Amino acid sequence: MQSAPPVAPMLVVPPSPLPPPAPQPAGAQSSLAPQIQTEAPDVSRETSTDHGGTPLAYELADETRRRIALDEAVLPLPPSTRVLTISNQKGGVGKTTTAVNLAAGLARSGARVLVIDLDPQGNASTALGVDHRSERKSVYEVLVSDVALAEVVQPSTEHELLDCVPATIHLAGAEIELVSLVAREQRLRRALDTHLASMERPYDYVFIDCPPSLGLLTINAFVAAREVLIPIQCEYYALEGLSQLLSNIELIEKHLNPELRLSTILLTMYDSRTNLAQQVAQEVRDHFPAQTLETIIPRSVRVSEAPSYGQSVISYDFASSGSLSYREAAAEIARRGAAKPEESN
Repeated sequence: MQSAPPVAPMLVVPPSPLPPPAPQPAGAQSSLAPQIQTEAPDVSRETSTDHGGTPLAYELADETRRRIALDEAVLPLPPSTRVLTISNQKGGVGKTTTAVNLAAGLARSGARVLVIDLDPQGNASTALGVDHRSERKSVYEVLVSDVALAEVVQPSTEHELLDCVPATIHLAGAEIELVSLVAREQRLRRALDTHLASMERPYDYVFIDCPPSLGLLTINAFVAAREVLIPIQCEYYALEGLSQLLSNIELIEKHLNPELRLSTILLTMYDSRTNLAQQVAQEVRDHFPAQTLETIIPRSVRVSEAPSYGQSVISYDFASSGSLSYREAAAEIARRGAAKPEESN
């Protein structure tokens, strides 16, 4: 029997590499070759590479632009003294902060400014670096004892063009003592008018900081003023008492001070991250389009820290967002006041 021939081992030959593709004519594209994107995808407009393309870079660029515009601006002075009462019966909306920082911003622009502190807590006096210990003469003596305003005016450490009439703790009892006095609603106005008439160069602006109430102190402020500035916190509760405040302003205008008008509303403590703040701001603008300033004051730690150092935020941290916003608000108030005589012609 013949044996089978041995089987030769199988060789595994690796496949030869594919030949390179044939050169294509210019402009032609193989149907088999994958489509390769050679250009970068279109970048969204929201993430443009301008200024670095980040929200922080945009914010810094915007603040720089606004700061340069303020530094180059020359603010007009009013033709006569503007007396503004800063009032809101709700506490914690930024009345004192607004009074102090607007006064500081206008003083830095060359205006002579007086702040009258009518709040028994004396916070405006503290922020302006003015001594308001109980033994010092204050606005209390002006209201109750007919002391001349010139005797109680003190220069502020904030700026050489800024003065303050301080409030002491005695002012807390003035509400009761004023009840029995003659012309109790007119006492601050008479003292202020007499003081302005005796000055060689009267103040350009007088800001009256009111307590968070609608008592006789606030009524004296309304009667002494020609304009009302209402700071409104961008939260729901801040709107609840607004109608009552407006009705009181109308009553004062009808019976005690026909020159009084609501001229300015300033939105404060604005947090752009919340829908509520945006809704409140829009609602205020819808109801008071002419009175509401374009400038909005943001929430800022620097604004809260400044009074503890006896300074406005403008002096405490000139480069902060709060300082920039209050300077813009002061500039807007100055321009509005200067434009009014022209509009009436």
